[in-house]
Amino acid sequence: MFDQILGLPAHALIIHFAVVLTPLLAGVAVAYAVLPSRRALLGWALVLLSLAAPVAVFAAKESGERLREARFAAAGGTLGERIETHESFAGPLLLSVAGLAAASLVLVYATTSARGSTRDRFGRGATLGLSALSVVLAVTAAYFVFRAGDSGARAVWGGSS
Repeated sequence: MFDQILGLPAHALIIHFAVVLTPLLAGVAVAYAVLPSRRALLGWALVLLSLAAPVAVFAAKESGERLREARFAAAGGTLGERIETHESFAGPLLLSVAGLAAASLVLVYATTSARGSTRDRFGRGATLGLSALSVVLAVTAAYFVFRAGDSGARAVWGGSS
């Protein structure tokens, strides 16, 4: 499933979803966390990105593993090192995006008032804590998507580390 798409290595196509959706998720999560007045506008986008981004990152990780098995299993030297460096960011990226998605979904739930109420579901303190957690996880996810993308580009196109 993660090997090829129309005869092309799937990884080269799938990574674009992860590279686009992860920064979008991070940006919208930060905006939602720090701009309470905009939450009504951003809520659905944050929910959709929280569902899509982890799936995209998981698919990129799996397709990358298949690409390495199929074409670069015996890669050594500089190329092998670059591929290993690139691969080393996949796990932390997936975990940080999944954490950000979970925190974002809980934050949206917490800030969506129950019927007949104008207060946050879990109180202001919980909302502030979830907001802070979302910002930290957004920065972490943005860091790892940049490092994964940069190291992948260096593995393919060369350049110094």
